[in-house]
Amino acid sequence: MDCEPAISPYALLFRALALIPVSHYFLAALFLLLVFLYNFLEIHFLHDLLTLFRGDPVTLTYSSSSDLGRSVAAKCKILQQRYLVTPWLSSPHIQTAFLTFHGRPPPVTYRRHLFRAFDGGTIALDWLTYSDVLEGASGIIDGSAAYKGDKTPIAIVIPGLTSDSTAAYVKHLAFNMARQGWNVVVSNHRGLGGVSLTSDCCYNAGWTEDVRKIIDHIHCEYPEAPIYAVGTSIGANILVKYLGEEGANTPVVGAAAICSPWDLLVCDRFINRRPMQKIYDRALTVGLQGYAQLHQSILSRLVNWEGVEKSSSLRDFDNHATRILGKFETVDTYYRRSSSTNHIENVSVPLLCVSALDDPVCTSEAIPWDECRVNENIVLATTPHGGHLAFYEGITASGIWWVRVVNEFFGVLRTSPLIKRQKTQGCPLPKPLQSSIDQAPYLNVTGDGMVTAMGNEPRDVLQEDAPNEHTIGGNKDESAISDNRTHFELTDKIDSDEQIKQKVEKNVKDLIFPVQKRVDKLSRRSRQSIWLLAYIAIVTTWPFVGSLIVSVLKKRFKTFIPGTLFRK
Repeated sequence: MDCEPAISPYALLFRALALIPVSHYFLAALFLLLVFLYNFLEIHFLHDLLTLFRGDPVTLTYSSSSDLGRSVAAKCKILQQRYLVTPWLSSPHIQTAFLTFHGRPPPVTYRRHLFRAFDGGTIALDWLTYSDVLEGASGIIDGSAAYKGDKTPIAIVIPGLTSDSTAAYVKHLAFNMARQGWNVVVSNHRGLGGVSLTSDCCYNAGWTEDVRKIIDHIHCEYPEAPIYAVGTSIGANILVKYLGEEGANTPVVGAAAICSPWDLLVCDRFINRRPMQKIYDRALTVGLQGYAQLHQSILSRLVNWEGVEKSSSLRDFDNHATRILGKFETVDTYYRRSSSTNHIENVSVPLLCVSALDDPVCTSEAIPWDECRVNENIVLATTPHGGHLAFYEGITASGIWWVRVVNEFFGVLRTSPLIKRQKTQGCPLPKPLQSSIDQAPYLNVTGDGMVTAMGNEPRDVLQEDAPNEHTIGGNKDESAISDNRTHFELTDKIDSDEQIKQKVEKNVKDLIFPVQKRVDKLSRRSRQSIWLLAYIAIVTTWPFVGSLIVSVLKKRFKTFIPGTLFRK
């Protein structure tokens, strides 16, 4: 009987695989692709489905002795409820991409003012009021936002990196707050909002001078209006750092920090860790390179321009541009000194911080849980999902959750005794700075669409007003003009002296307050340890002091005390 040749098992396997329809292979490949994308994009739709779309609870972190924390936990109903992500946006990356490329922003009409800083820099302030929301137009126009004695609360918005007042999340926030009766002003970073750089100074993640000047200016212009502030992403880092630097001296009575990076060094390492994060790193780098290209005429002579053009990451860009402009020795030095986590303990106004644990840009690893828990003025709200600044909710993704939270939080503060009444005595900024705001003509549209600030030629008020005030038969009354000129000169001198006096008092107070605060803190911490130090001093010096006392007693009382008492 002849033996049949053995058939290779691989041949049998390939023969069996050939019998499977090709369509099944496509289905298997599609399934594997979906599994890969589900994990790569961190989709959590199945988790939401298994929990019957009940949403995730909001975790509040605050000091156990914090009146603010208890008030927020009791009165902020939105924070007591669960946050449910829009079902078809069940991924932090999809949410963030949707916010970036679409966002569904409401139509808003800003009223633009240009603020000229002392160094010559120009900052665009875009205002939105309740009446602007009622008009329903979209764009930016010129006009006054409010009158001098207006008591309507003002919310100052500080956007994120390379973002301005046209960003979708900024429009959502401004529209919803203005609809509730707030005056909202978006403080665009230098070189953004369609305004050119007019000085060699640029903003960065730790640059608080512009925010300080803007807040002081608005407080001076509207002294009766309570001021609140909202920072988003890098803007949140700037805001928290500013609040920590100012302490109780800030005119701000309440603030909110949304998706703050907190520790820039930790975020830098996180964003270069995994392939998905590197996509964000590259996208942010391209945005910064676009910003640099807009202002190449100035930045090309200040930074390493060749390095800027070749930058492939945020760290590269910061090394060739941001570090040089900010005069930092290294990139790590810039990250460390600019991180707001170093200033949390000094925040002295009610502050709500909102972060998502799945934030693909500002990692939850950088959240300063303990620092927020120690400071009684801070409430930290975290959610498992939300992405970076997205937090979309509802079937149609028509609203952003954190916008409602900020609106409710500020509403609670307005009626709360926890907020400190801001000081209205003395404007920290002199009048010449205010005169650079909203003085037409101040816009110059260049060929590339950028808007530059135009300097106004100083005009003599008397030369324009005198013909209308002192004219007799078509001739000027010279004596009236002379008296009027003298009156204006005296008034200006008095105003100038008063401004100098107020400025000196403010500077002295700013100089003394940090020292006094540190001394008070040191004395409080030293009350318990001073007795311990005294005890240690007595114990360690007792052998010498004891023998010295005994020898003195021997000499003084030798004749009165029997000699046997001191015998060895």
